[in-house]
Amino acid sequence: MTFLVQWLIEWPRRIAGYLTWLAPLFARLTVGWVFLWSGWGKLHALPQITDNFVSWGVPFPHLLTPFVSGVEFFGGLFLLAGLLTRISAGALGITMIVAIKAAKWADVDSLETLLGFDEFEYLALFLWLAIAGAGAVSVDHWLERRFARAGNGAKVTPAASLSKLRA
Repeated sequence: MTFLVQWLIEWPRRIAGYLTWLAPLFARLTVGWVFLWSGWGKLHALPQITDNFVSWGVPFPHLLTPFVSGVEFFGGLFLLAGLLTRISAGALGITMIVAIKAAKWADVDSLETLLGFDEFEYLALFLWLAIAGAGAVSVDHWLERRFARAGNGAKVTPAASLSKLRA
């Protein structure tokens, strides 16, 4: 029995080890494409989107409409390239929180309803990308490798930074 359980856990882990580049790439391409075009559409319909923001009670709608539209457009573009992925995913995640609060919160009557919103699903992907990063097939990864080589090759990790502080 132990052998079977170990095999059922270890075999998929070994296979997944060869595909670690695929999940962040797929997630970035999916949400990047959606938000690139969402932002583009909003940038070309600012008066209507501003009216929506006003009706939802978003503060400073004339300022925030072009800002949020730009965040969606450029955030989507950056996610497609895998450039500044953690920052882009964080900014887009914040827009999803605001969208849920401003436009959807009145419809929330249960956890099931909240978790069923597209915005919440996007938020989950953005949270994962903000934590996990862009993955190996990205400009971020290329930049990390390029600048690690230019330096002494040592990768700075939170643990390494903490140990330097203790010394």
